[in-house]
Amino acid sequence: MSVSTDSAGAAELENIGELDIPQLSETKDSVESERRHRKEQLAIAFRIFARHGFDEGIAGHITARDPEFPDRFWVNPYAVHFSKIRVSDLLLIDEQGRVIEGDRRTNKAAFWIHSSIHQARPDVVAVAHAHTIHGRAFASLDKLLDPIVQESCAFSGDHVLFDEYKGLILEKAEGERIAERLGDSRAAILRHHGLLTVGRSVEEAAWWFITMDRACQMQLLADAAGRPRIMSDEEVTLAHRQFSNANMARHNFNLLAGLVTDEEPDVLE
Repeated sequence: MSVSTDSAGAAELENIGELDIPQLSETKDSVESERRHRKEQLAIAFRIFARHGFDEGIAGHITARDPEFPDRFWVNPYAVHFSKIRVSDLLLIDEQGRVIEGDRRTNKAAFWIHSSIHQARPDVVAVAHAHTIHGRAFASLDKLLDPIVQESCAFSGDHVLFDEYKGLILEKAEGERIAERLGDSRAAILRHHGLLTVGRSVEEAAWWFITMDRACQMQLLADAAGRPRIMSDEEVTLAHRQFSNANMARHNFNLLAGLVTDEEPDVLE
């Protein structure tokens, strides 16, 4: 997940200082504690998405790969509002789409999209997809994000356009096409549909989604106001390194997570 650069640019990039923020641990010290952590962050992520208005009826899902059974993932149950989801509500789904843990059903589209990406990308722990206002508006434009603000550069050379539309994703083959088009990128714009992001943690995938939705909003505003300046290659390289930083994504997510756990402690039940 990186932008390309020439040898001179690579040498200059080496001189860019590291971000002065503490390094957060990516994993816990046992399978059980890692599973609990992923489930807690997943439930919290849904509450955060609700606060951002990312809900749209029964649509939208975030998944987290199980640390013990990598072919299985945790996901939100069908027709439960993001703002109501607790850790105990999450479902564990196997590679056939069967519910292994939990007493509700899940969204069939969630399985085909997310299972295909989890299978194709062993490096991915979490996948986020929702039908947001600005994400869908931008997805209708049939193009990638331009590097016009520093946050947009988190996705420079690191997101794709899935330029097909065949309605709801109800078949394995279409989920596989999305996964194939995503490749090793961190995000995809699904034409006439919405946004999708991935990460090596729930925190990363959720934060990239928030950032990407805001980048879509900023470009829509800038394009409506005039002709925004496209950042230079050097500026993009610098901003990409800084704003695509996974550790910073986890810090940013944790700020929002702290608000949720303080104000809605039932999320951890």
